[in-house]
Amino acid sequence: MSSPSDNGIVQFRSPFDVATTIGKIRDALQAHGIAVFAHLDFSGDAARAGLTMQAEQMLIFGNPKGGTPLMQKEPRAGLDLPLKALVWDDGQGATWIACNAPEYIIARHGLPDAMAANLAGPLALLKQIASEPAA
Repeated sequence: MSSPSDNGIVQFRSPFDVATTIGKIRDALQAHGIAVFAHLDFSGDAARAGLTMQAEQMLIFGNPKGGTPLMQKEPRAGLDLPLKALVWDDGQGATWIACNAPEYIIARHGLPDAMAANLAGPLALLKQIASEPAA
């Protein structure tokens, strides 16, 4: 279901297709008071440009109460905030969810380890969606 952090990336296999997974992530984030700032449809944009690719979409999201303290401590943390979830079809029948590991963001910007808690909530939601049974 999941792979360990690789270069700061955590990924999980989703039991749903890309569109359903994105919808479930959006709903879960919003239900927990986490704002979705943008929804990027890479494969849709590719199609509009006359190109083809497997389904791939991204949500950009966050909560100022969680991210602002990190940027107050280290402004360059804004390079990794707001958070992102990438969802794609691997072309072999599997859908994947990937995001930056909170520990990676903390270490990258030299922030105190305790601040990883500010980023842990969304990761838990992504894991929960990946563990849901498919209908």
